[in-house]
Amino acid sequence: MQALLDTHALLWWLCDDPGLTKAARKIIAETKNVVFVSAASAWEIAIKVRLGKLPSAADFVADFTGIIEREGFKILAISGEHAIRAGLLPGAHKDPFDRMLLAQAQAENMPIVSKERLFDRYGVRRLW
Repeated sequence: MQALLDTHALLWWLCDDPGLTKAARKIIAETKNVVFVSAASAWEIAIKVRLGKLPSAADFVADFTGIIEREGFKILAISGEHAIRAGLLPGAHKDPFDRMLLAQAQAENMPIVSKERLFDRYGVRRLW
């Protein structure tokens, strides 16, 4: 199975946060699964570190690609199709990072590991 991690799921995995459900942990830990991390998550985390909203992730930002590779995850680049799809998503959801993750999950036809119930409105399979 392939799955895309929401930014919070990635961070919670890396810091072993108890907020990450057992089901989500199992999906991420299963070596047969291909786990993707969006470039949008790197962007989101870097912005939050810069703004002082996520100072604990500064080391992660400094070695983002290395940490992702060591975890066995793959980075999902943002394509033009992803960008257009994100921009055209219906509804009032304003978070640009969530919109990009939704668009990528739709375009790549893969489930997203996320606690965000709002994602259910967009026809993507949410695993949590």
